[in-house]
Order: sequence, then structure tokens, then C-alpha cells
Amino acid sequence: MRTILVLVVGIVIGAAAFWIYTTKEGKSTARTTGEQIESTTKSARDTIQDKLRSFNLRPEDIKGDLERTGRVVREKSRQAGQAIADATADARITGAIKAKLIANRDLSAMRISVNTTAGVVTLSGSVDTPEAVGKAMLIAMETEGVNQVVSTLQVSMKNGKS
Repeated sequence: MRTILVLVVGIVIGAAAFWIYTTKEGKSTARTTGEQIESTTKSARDTIQDKLRSFNLRPEDIKGDLERTGRVVREKSRQAGQAIADATADARITGAIKAKLIANRDLSAMRISVNTTAGVVTLSGSVDTPEAVGKAMLIAMETEGVNQVVSTLQVSMKNGKS
């Protein structure tokens, strides 16, 4: 019974994702989300490369140390590991929040943009009610690794009603 329920939920989520992706707005949102993820990934990669360079952890540095002494020793390697973890954490946080927004029927993940930097989440875009701003912020605040949530969400009433 549980397997059937999981299967049905999976089919429903898959159908919803397919429907969203096939609409013009969905394709635009998917493209925007993809660009945000790509930008965050590039930022994380650049941060990692900078840290590797600053701690002399590039392949040529390690190869030289191994040839000279047979071992590699760096004093601040723990801090470099933390910087790498921080950079990838932002991408994970953004993805987790977007997934929660997609799963929430009361909010449109296509109309809400999520950006995370050093654990600070910025929500932008538009929602239908002031309550939706609170819901979106709550979703972000309840996500592991989030230190602060900043909302620039605008309330735009449906069908032009104020």
C-alpha cells in the first residue's frame, strides 16, 4: 500500500513538473533557475579555486612538494575545507528552498526567485497576498543552513484586483 502511495505521489509530482516545464512561463522559469544554479556553481568553483591557490593546493604545488619531501603539509587546510563547504552550501540551500516552493500549492515557484550568499537568502519576485510573503519567508527560514532571509517580494493581486 505504501509503495502504491509513493508511486502515485511520484507520478503526480512528475506530471506537475512536466506541465510546468511545457508552459511558456515554466520554460522561462526553468531557464532562469538553471542560470541561477549555474551562476552559484561558478561562484562556488571560483571560491574553491581561489582557496586552493591561496593555500598552495594546486596540482603543480602538490606534485612539487611530493617530489621534494614525499609529503604535503598545509597549516590552514581545515579553513580551506570550511570555505569549500560554505560555497557549496549556498547552492544546496537555494535548491532546497526552490524544491519546497515547487511542492507548496499556495506559492508559485515560477514567480519567486531565490538567491543565497553565505547563508543569507534573498527572495524576490511577486506573490498574490501579504500572507504569501510570510509563507515564502517561513519556508526559507526553516531550511537548514539559512542564517537570514531578506524578502523583496512584491504583492501583486490576481486579475488586477487590489
